[in-house]
Amino acid sequence: MSELPNSLEDAIAQAGEATKAALADGQTRLQVELLFPELKLMTLAEQFLPFFTEYGDKLKVFFADAGAAGLARRDWAGVEFKIEDIGTGRASSAESKIQPEDEIFLFISPTSVEVNQLEKLCAVIGETRPIVILNPRLEDSGVVGIGYAARQTRDRFLSTIESSYYLRPIFAEAAVLRSYPGLWELWQEKGGEYEKIAELPRKPSGDEIDMILADQGQTSAPEEAKPANKPNVFRGLQRFIRALRN
Repeated sequence: MSELPNSLEDAIAQAGEATKAALADGQTRLQVELLFPELKLMTLAEQFLPFFTEYGDKLKVFFADAGAAGLARRDWAGVEFKIEDIGTGRASSAESKIQPEDEIFLFISPTSVEVNQLEKLCAVIGETRPIVILNPRLEDSGVVGIGYAARQTRDRFLSTIESSYYLRPIFAEAAVLRSYPGLWELWQEKGGEYEKIAELPRKPSGDEIDMILADQGQTSAPEEAKPANKPNVFRGLQRFIRALRN
């Protein structure tokens, strides 16, 4: 049974265990999303990587561009796994970046800009070797320069991916959670405790979330009309994120 985490560490631990469960079930195309504002990507990646320790140098970690990959090599000197960039230039062939000895691949926050090259890399990797995508931004509407063909590629690629973990606060009183192999869940604060109010077989849209919350009596009352000192399941996480900014 899923439970909402109380901190970033708890959320990453849940994500790691859910991803390991999916891999054990033979899932080979997975994504993990922890959608909190101002969450530093390198901090998230560094805490998520220990779940792949057993693979040693058989793990290959991909960053979106050469700059990010270079920083990771500098900051993570001495790690067993290999670090690469997705590469979108003509000189960067997908075949040259994937080796027969590579067993599992972790992609760190690729965007819609890299989706064509990402799909090529996954084609070379094949269906039997697993890939895990951490906090992708493939659906980011703010990315400039993605045309119709790239959107088609993105949508086709996304249709092949299974979500092993997803956590997104809606506001202080609600959250969407999916932890493999469970259903998609909507949680809401009620009387000082967080309760699961809905289970869905697929990721709910914004309209579906609004309808479910409306059925539960969720309102958009002015801030001053809300009870003071309401318990917040994400308070510890929010404190952690604030600390990261200092």
